[in-house]
Amino acid sequence: MVFLDPPADEELTRRAQSGETAALGLLLARHQAPMRAVALSLLGHGPDAEDAVQDAVVTALRRIGDVRDPAAVGPWLRAIVRNASRMRLRDGRETPGLDGLDRPGPRAGEPSDPERVVDRHAQRDWIWDAMAELPQRLRLVLMLRHFSGITSYQEIADACGIPVGTVRSRLSQARGKLAEVLLRTAAEAHDDASRVVEDSRQEAELTLDGAARGRQHREILELWPAETELVGVLSTPEERCHPFPAMERARSKGVVQRLRHVVASPDVTIWEMTAVNPAGIPDPCPADLAWLMIRRPDRRVRSLRVVFPGRPA
Repeated sequence: MVFLDPPADEELTRRAQSGETAALGLLLARHQAPMRAVALSLLGHGPDAEDAVQDAVVTALRRIGDVRDPAAVGPWLRAIVRNASRMRLRDGRETPGLDGLDRPGPRAGEPSDPERVVDRHAQRDWIWDAMAELPQRLRLVLMLRHFSGITSYQEIADACGIPVGTVRSRLSQARGKLAEVLLRTAAEAHDDASRVVEDSRQEAELTLDGAARGRQHREILELWPAETELVGVLSTPEERCHPFPAMERARSKGVVQRLRHVVASPDVTIWEMTAVNPAGIPDPCPADLAWLMIRRPDRRVRSLRVVFPGRPA
């Protein structure tokens, strides 16, 4: 019997950089023990160390193309864990997102190219397929934290209507489950996640165009059925509200919303907007806002919550 030597790190890294998810899964599994050792040496035993490793796993799959020396991928992986661990040790700082040192989505007035960040490597579809296996409550906080501009624990808490402690707990659970699913599904085929995003982008553009005209397109009326509920700060307490009257109020004030970024899964959608107010109007709309939508299985919107990052709920 002939035993084949396992592929070297250099070979696995090059294959991973070419988009082979199975190679990246094997590479991460091989180095998980030394990565965990780095986290334990800096953070000790506990959930912070596990979170740092889980962050590093997802960061690695998003940034594997940045490795210049494939033979030295082990030290590169350990450096990612070290950076994630040190961020947790800094007072007043929150843990980094899935891209480690990468910035989250920009705010109003900043240059925006979110597709370049999300689609940087072929592993994008792998990530989104894995996220689809998470419960909706975990997927929602993960999408906000790591793929939108609503990144702080307080902003996520306000957007979801839950305590900050619950946000931390759900993010920890989500990262752990996501890392597990990613390693388990590395060799599987994955759907094209960009299709969902592009469909949602077209829906957003049509919705905003209809809102600006004061009359929605037929296909958008189907997206927002009569039972769609507006919740959160723009809704009326103890009264069921549809989103269209709120859109009309914004239009009557002359407020124009422009789409900046789309984050989408089959049942959770986030449209990040920039609001432009006419000069001198009373109670202007904050420049940064996001539409957070929960969808039904038929993709129609069940509920809409408009959130304003950086402002109390």
